[in-house]
Amino acid sequence: MKDQHSDNEENSTPETITIINCVLNAPLMLISILGNALVLAAIIRTPSIRSTHMIMLCSLAVSDLLVGLIAQPLFIADELTKDPLINNLVVMVAYSVCGVSLLTMTTLSVDRFLALYYHMRYATLVTKSRVKFALIIIWLLNFLASGLYFWNRRLHSFLLGVSTATYFVISTFTYIRIYLIVRKHHSLIHIQQQRVQSSNTGNNSNIGRLKRSAFNIFLFYIALLFCYCPIYILLTVIATSGKDSQAEWSFAHTAVFMNSSINPLLYCWRLRELRAAVVKTARQMLCKERVQN
Repeated sequence: MKDQHSDNEENSTPETITIINCVLNAPLMLISILGNALVLAAIIRTPSIRSTHMIMLCSLAVSDLLVGLIAQPLFIADELTKDPLINNLVVMVAYSVCGVSLLTMTTLSVDRFLALYYHMRYATLVTKSRVKFALIIIWLLNFLASGLYFWNRRLHSFLLGVSTATYFVISTFTYIRIYLIVRKHHSLIHIQQQRVQSSNTGNNSNIGRLKRSAFNIFLFYIALLFCYCPIYILLTVIATSGKDSQAEWSFAHTAVFMNSSINPLLYCWRLRELRAAVVKTARQMLCKERVQN
């Protein structure tokens, strides 16, 4: 996040910008908390949908929930008080949980590529235990990396910019490969239409499901790319020139936090099984509340 606030008035965030950011973050924070909490509750209450793919989405929802529960309240407090201690807490928490979201999304893109490229061996290659281990490493690495900010802030910005660019390159390359696989599969389907294909019906159905899943993750990736681009550009500018502007930082942070509010809406829109589980969970909670009242 931003460096420790300067006493120079030229670098201070104007009061109007502070108010706008607080007003924007308040509803985004509520949507993030309610949406991601409901998604997590639905996954926990519905064991039938807990695939390796859904476990990764669960990690993403946890990081987004922490953004709404901790990072955004701290950010709002930092905007209002300009307290250096709160600013350091914002850096520690926000960079960690947002980094988890970014790296988890990259892992999801690679996972969908493996599911399509090795669709016959995917279940043995990507197991629940391996996925959980990878997610633990992702969380530990991001929280440890955030400590670099307190040692060398410019180096921290540089490494963060490089790692973010690397994640985007990996994801982009992965989706290009997925597109090529899908195009090849369409060609095979065209050839099979000239033959008896009853024996391939089940396999084609499975490939079709994997393609839809990959497309859904691609939409989540585009949303993340849109929200993270402003802060990545600022990180690059700081690392190369050392120039910093509090106003741009404030809006860039808000854009990043916005992704945590968008994700649960995308899940419910694109993932039919999860949407059904979320609706069922919400109804159960409402019914329970009415009985208690």
